[in-house]
Amino acid sequence: MKMMRSFAIILLIIQTVKTLHAFNTPTPSTASLRSSPYLARKSPLFVFSAESSDEKPSAVLRSIEADIEKARKKKEKYEAKLDSYNSKIVELEQKKQTYLEGSKMGALEQNFSETAARSAVKAIMWRVIAGSVTFITTIKFSRSIATALEVVGSDFFSKALTMFIGERLMNKTSAGRKGGADSTGRSIAKALVWRLFAICNTLTVCFFFTKDFSMASKIAGSDAIFKTGLMVAYERVWAKIEWGKEYIMEFSI
Repeated sequence: MKMMRSFAIILLIIQTVKTLHAFNTPTPSTASLRSSPYLARKSPLFVFSAESSDEKPSAVLRSIEADIEKARKKKEKYEAKLDSYNSKIVELEQKKQTYLEGSKMGALEQNFSETAARSAVKAIMWRVIAGSVTFITTIKFSRSIATALEVVGSDFFSKALTMFIGERLMNKTSAGRKGGADSTGRSIAKALVWRLFAICNTLTVCFFFTKDFSMASKIAGSDAIFKTGLMVAYERVWAKIEWGKEYIMEFSI
């Protein structure tokens, strides 16, 4: 019995020693993980650390940064506009001061020139009015809506362009302009000059589409007097409109 107990104690001691040795000895996976950088990178802790350091900006962050960039560009754009308006205000203030100082020295002549935009609007609006009259006249003599549309359509583009050019040429002279507007005499002269050209233009266009010179003559000449009076009235209305006028300060001492 004593021998059995001694043997059992010896076995227990040996087993305890083996257990302690196994606990202190690294396992193959742990040893390989410590010795191999590649395997270490595969560990959950290392992967989490790497993802945290190399993570790209999120979609939300990119969107916010894009909005910031847009806002910055708009700010620069509006700042440039603000500088432009500030310069314009300074220029107008100087112009106002010059006007006030000049008006004390002598009589002010309110001469002006018309902008290209004003001339273009005048030409287009007149073509709408005059084209309506031509449409009615053409139907009356040709008895054809198709012919009337062809004549008016061709008339519109050719006469709108030529009237715009005529307005720009007339703008180069200040004859008949007084008190900041065109005089009645200037309006009548413009209407007569334009009517001469318009009769020739309408005659040519009508003959091209109708192949009948007699009919073309009737269409071109029948509304000549009416359109001349209508254009004088049209010019008198525009003489009272300030839009598109650029005043030129001239003083007589």
